Amino acid sequence: MDLTKERMVVTGGAGFLGKHLQRELRNRGVKPENLLIPSIEDYDLTCEAAVIRMYEQMKPTLVIHLAAEVGGIGVNRQKPGRFFYANMAMGLHLIEQARIHGLKKFVQIGTICAYPKWTPVPFKEEDLWRGYPEQTNAPYGVAKKALLVMLHAYRQQYGLNGIYLLPVNLYGPGDNFDLQTSHVIPALIRKFCTAVDEGRREVVLWGTGSASREFLYVKDAARAIAMIAEKYDGPDPVNLGAGFEITIKELAEKIKDMTGFAGKIVWDTTQPDGQPRRCLDTSRAKELFGFEAQTPFDEGLCKTIEWWKTHRDKRKLGCTALSEEAV
Repeated sequence: MDLTKERMVVTGGAGFLGKHLQRELRNRGVKPENLLIPSIEDYDLTCEAAVIRMYEQMKPTLVIHLAAEVGGIGVNRQKPGRFFYANMAMGLHLIEQARIHGLKKFVQIGTICAYPKWTPVPFKEEDLWRGYPEQTNAPYGVAKKALLVMLHAYRQQYGLNGIYLLPVNLYGPGDNFDLQTSHVIPALIRKFCTAVDEGRREVVLWGTGSASREFLYVKDAARAIAMIAEKYDGPDPVNLGAGFEITIKELAEKIKDMTGFAGKIVWDTTQPDGQPRRCLDTSRAKELFGFEAQTPFDEGLCKTIEWWKTHRDKRKLGCTALSEEAV
């Protein structure tokens, strides 16, 4: 697919990953008038009528569905019903209307939370159905995984070219640093930076620190999605990751050192760890369309920390927004 000749909608295009994907697509020659970003104020994608209106007004030939309601363990425990409904409804309506409007391709961003709790490491795509997801984020993971079934069914019955991706946790400049809804890396960065600013002697973190995670720098993820839109038309889900594993304890110690916090880490073991281990087998992405992560983890962390410090400082000075170049 020549992306410069397509009219594409990127749902969630104004979000963390979406902004980086917009830049990646523009760098590949996609013209601004052919890169359409539905705002949540104008289009509630959980509502069928709004999705129909979006397709009729924007007239896409390609949809990349990034939009999601998602967060860390805490908010997943608070809003399991909402997370299931919102993510299921958005995907359901978007895929159905993609079929009705004869889209050339539909790219669905899934989640590593769809994998079973006790998946052998590294996670292979064929392991996706060998158990139930980790309980704290199962509603979100199951809703996303159901959309893979829908895409398979629609490919079989209607010939819809639906693509399904399974990215690991993303991080990088522009991430969500709200402690109520953020994932682990921005939460740790904010906690340690705040502790340094306030002269605290300890930082309390959830769980035991024994769980492991894999992380993909957001610019690498954006590049992968663009490559997939161009080069991949198959029915099989594809993992997107960086091919490494780090425990939360090791991650916390690394970010502690990078932010200059000299105090003590206290682990609140009454709180859950989440899935015990997460690390992907990324060989399918390399074989099918040549994707490999390029950003070293420490380099990506440094850039993310510096972005947060700049963002925090500008906010203290009364600036309400950063330029796009800062992301």
